[in-house]
Amino acid sequence: MTFIVRQIATTADGREIIRSNPFPSDEIGIGRSTTNAIHLPDLAVNPDHAVIRKRDDGQIIVESTSGQNFTLDGKHRISVTIDPSAGAELGFGGHVIIVSEEGEDIVLTVKRVDAVSDSAETRSVSTLYTLKGLLPSKRLTAWGFVALILAAFLVWPIYTWSTWQGVEERPDQFHADTMWSSGELSSAHHALEKDCQACHVDAFVTVKDETCLTCHQEDAHEHAAKPRLLTARGAPEGLEKIGAAFASAFNKPPGRCVECHSEHEGSGAMEPTAQKFCADCHNGMDGRLTDTKLENASDFGIAHPQFRPAVLVSPGGKNPLRKRVSLDQKPTENNGLKFPHDVHLSKTGGVAQMGRRLSAEYGFGSSLACKDCHTADPKGVRFEPVDMKEDCSMCHSLAFDEIGGTVRTLRHGEPAMVQADLRAYYRSTGPTRPINLGGMARRRPGADNEARVASDYARAVQFRPSRANLAISQVFSRGGACFDCHGVTPPTARGRVDYGITPVTQTDRYMHNGWFSHDAHIEETCTSCHNATTSKQATDLLLPGIKTCRECHGGEFQKASDVPSTCAMCHDYHADDGTPWLIKEQQKDKQTKPEKQIARH
Repeated sequence: MTFIVRQIATTADGREIIRSNPFPSDEIGIGRSTTNAIHLPDLAVNPDHAVIRKRDDGQIIVESTSGQNFTLDGKHRISVTIDPSAGAELGFGGHVIIVSEEGEDIVLTVKRVDAVSDSAETRSVSTLYTLKGLLPSKRLTAWGFVALILAAFLVWPIYTWSTWQGVEERPDQFHADTMWSSGELSSAHHALEKDCQACHVDAFVTVKDETCLTCHQEDAHEHAAKPRLLTARGAPEGLEKIGAAFASAFNKPPGRCVECHSEHEGSGAMEPTAQKFCADCHNGMDGRLTDTKLENASDFGIAHPQFRPAVLVSPGGKNPLRKRVSLDQKPTENNGLKFPHDVHLSKTGGVAQMGRRLSAEYGFGSSLACKDCHTADPKGVRFEPVDMKEDCSMCHSLAFDEIGGTVRTLRHGEPAMVQADLRAYYRSTGPTRPINLGGMARRRPGADNEARVASDYARAVQFRPSRANLAISQVFSRGGACFDCHGVTPPTARGRVDYGITPVTQTDRYMHNGWFSHDAHIEETCTSCHNATTSKQATDLLLPGIKTCRECHGGEFQKASDVPSTCAMCHDYHADDGTPWLIKEQQKDKQTKPEKQIARH
């Protein structure tokens, strides 16, 4: 069974031209788009309006895919089932489709019922009623309009500009030179709407950097010295030379502020710099700036270097030592911890079993998950440092004594206080009293046995304080409360127990020259980017590489990717710790227009 589409076209003199095309398919489309088997060039028809599908019993289903209805024998429908042998007439805008059957084939005859254009005879009659002979000639009319345009949009604006030159603020009335404005000023410069001369100091002279710096001297960001910036960009090539020649002729030198910070783009925030302005310099830059340490980049999807996070080399201190290393080198970091992710995330084993026992109190699942230890910060951008008391103590207890129902715990992060607390404990408490010492408890008969037990107990009381050293050694040795998670520094001398703990530093941001927000990836799972389930060492750097990010993020021109990403999505050219401009504007849009769906990536 084949669909046969017959298109009937009518010529100006009324003749019909029939074109038949077979479509050996179980489904064909109807719509204004040329990709459809039944192409209807009618604005009343959606590009992909409906589909026709065959059924096993020989009938066909016509169903709207655009949400717009069609007609069946004059009645509006969204979906219908038709028996081709009985025939039917479908209506789509100004076209009708007659359904019939020829043998085993389904014939769809398409015909336009509304007039496409006036006939040749009608067009000839319309020329009888014209004022052509009473109007000036076309040449005279054209020159008249040229003179009118020059007077209205050149002479009048120049006169207005010269009349109001030097006035700080113009009165509220129409000023002819505003017709030259290409658009409204951004919100940052909105106060200058009535003071064009604040930026456009001289007539027919482009805005100069000196004019911008009169207000932005303190907050101007020095991207690079202008000679170095122009060297990085390189000389114009090909047709760009023509544009550069015109720019030079009209006093528009390269490297000006307005090349990146363009105005008159709308009344909202100033538009973020387009990717091409970044790529003009950073694409092949090492060939022009031979001393640069920056790698070439032009588009995230096709030409961008591997990420180089700032990896921790030595933990501890206010500013611990870090080094930027490419993820291609599979770097590790020394954060002072010994922590196996795979053991804690395992679905089986002791950790999972303990999590199930504590699930009622702490909300754990059948096994531990990333969220059970890692808590996002209030903005959802990064994660709070893991805290022993809040995130670990429910499983890793530091309790060593109980007094009147109050549990005493060792002080986490203070090894000297741990040693002092254990010494105080052994000095203030006695050993366990033997059950057969005194009283009516059963014991071996004889005074010698009683004296022996009393002597042993007295010896235990005498040497009780010295057992603190053994307890301290056990805490800081293999199997102790500190050893399994922390690096332990040995005592300073033999016979001493002044153990220490290697400083711990938790990194909350690895890539300081790029921006990343976990909140924007909330629909993803942790393990889709971080391969923590196979990590056996705390030194493993569980950062995703550029290949992982490219699974969703393509470059600016890769429209087939889930998230086309420009430079301004991750890089802030003002080089601060805040959100890049493009992300800030998307966040504002989500707050002011909650009904508008904005890509979270």
